[in-house]
Amino acid sequence: MKKLLQFIFKKPVTWLAERISSSPKKDKVFTSLTQLLNNIQNKKEGCGLILPFELSTGKFIILSDEHKGARDLADDFRLAEKNYLNALNYYFNNGFYFVNLGDCEELWENKPDIVMDKNKTDLQAELRFLQQDRYYRVFGNHDLQWKFEFPRTRFLKPVFGDKLTIYEGLLLKTNYNNREYSIFCTHGHQGDQKSDGNAFSTWFVAAIWTPLQRFLDISINSTSDSFELVDKHNIMMYEWSATQKDLLFISGHTHKPVFASLDHIERLTKQLKKAKDKQDTAAIQTLEAELEKRKQEYAGKQFHKTMVIPSYFNSGCCCYSDGDVTGIEIEGDNIRLVKWKEENGQSQRMVLEESALSYIFEKLSTP
Repeated sequence: MKKLLQFIFKKPVTWLAERISSSPKKDKVFTSLTQLLNNIQNKKEGCGLILPFELSTGKFIILSDEHKGARDLADDFRLAEKNYLNALNYYFNNGFYFVNLGDCEELWENKPDIVMDKNKTDLQAELRFLQQDRYYRVFGNHDLQWKFEFPRTRFLKPVFGDKLTIYEGLLLKTNYNNREYSIFCTHGHQGDQKSDGNAFSTWFVAAIWTPLQRFLDISINSTSDSFELVDKHNIMMYEWSATQKDLLFISGHTHKPVFASLDHIERLTKQLKKAKDKQDTAAIQTLEAELEKRKQEYAGKQFHKTMVIPSYFNSGCCCYSDGDVTGIEIEGDNIRLVKWKEENGQSQRMVLEESALSYIFEKLSTP
């Protein structure tokens, strides 16, 4: 009977949940993101942090949207926890800084004390980064409570101590060819009227969606295999990023990963030309193989074709129903979209997309 109910109700309930929880308006998205970026640049207290790094040596892993819950059937994180912990262990041991980009906990569905109690192992794995000053946390809409001092003091301080600061955004800054570039990181709910702390959406998730999830055991985070710029909110955030100067924008929120505003084939073609100009045989072979792979993969697909600049990235999420985790890596002059997937009982790191950051910066500088 339960399987029959799942079959009948999964599509309409999922459709309703997405309609209720997301309603971005382009003008409000543009205004909100611009205001936050300006506040961080002007060092307005409580808005964010400016973090300089060296292009040749910087190491960051950007993950978002764990939605750590209460370990019941409505907890989307429970299936991805193993991959999440193995990913954190890899990045800790390899010297990465960890940017946790919002919706780290699911506080629309659960009380904070329950979430903190049920996720002690995961929080301790994050604490290791903080103890070495390699941890940065951003709040999202589902953990908006962390914006305020009282819940931070009551629920986060017992785990993380006095070191932890919660930001709305981060601005990573570096230099390339005597020019300064910025990597703007924020959750991405800004300007989304039904997600940005909206009382009705919060009530709907807690009172309607969560009980249905528990009963039907369904999730809206169905797959990590698609990283196309087709989600309307991702498109708006891309369009905002394209108006900025010398800036690369990384968000989460949509649970749909995006790499370099998508146009993989165009990017690979240009990188191949550059490798041929330099007569870099190894790079030519790698890029030709990757280009052929992508051409076969994208055959017959229809994409949103307004992407001109590779200015927008989305980390995806850490709560896919298949247990996968996606994120954005920055390591030296490389930026990657990665997936952590369990194969034969072991968590495996897979590079889905990769590009030189210097290539991205050059494209951002092109009039």
